[in-house]
Amino acid sequence: MLAFIVVVLGVLLLTLIYGISIYNSLVQIKHNVSMAWSNIDVLLKQRHDELPKLVETCRQYKEFEQATLERVTEARSRVQEARASHDVAGLGLAEGALRAGLGQLFAVVEAYPELKANEQFMQLLKRITALEDAIADRRELYNDSVNINNVRIEQFPDAIVAGLFRFRRAQLLKFAEAEMADVDIKALFGGNA
Repeated sequence: MLAFIVVVLGVLLLTLIYGISIYNSLVQIKHNVSMAWSNIDVLLKQRHDELPKLVETCRQYKEFEQATLERVTEARSRVQEARASHDVAGLGLAEGALRAGLGQLFAVVEAYPELKANEQFMQLLKRITALEDAIADRRELYNDSVNINNVRIEQFPDAIVAGLFRFRRAQLLKFAEAEMADVDIKALFGGNA
């Protein structure tokens, strides 16, 4: 009888230790998702701060296409709103619009050699391009963290612990289909490619 009680207590103790291990692992994964989001958030804030400088530099060239600048400014605002509300789906859509606007802005710049020669513009262009690359890298890291989180909270026996402690799925950061499409170089340069 004593041996049976010891075995049962041993099994319960091992189950408890295993459950604690799963819980701690899920907490670590949840915080990795939060940290990955924070890294994206920092880069989006930096880009948010740089874009007005780029737009203002372009505005100094009186004939510069105002509609393009307005699209970039509007898309920047939508990114900021989605970022502030932690709306991952909205951020993906707003990012697609912003990137399309920036692509158009950079294509229009080709018609303004004096703007391309402007040192401030070129520094801002390099800075924003570097931020875009960093955002893409961080987005990949964030989506990897989200995927790990979502898989773990669905796997047995982790799903039991996740359900007990209300661990939730995280949302992938997806950009619009147009963002994934190949760039139409011919259209960017007015059909002369």
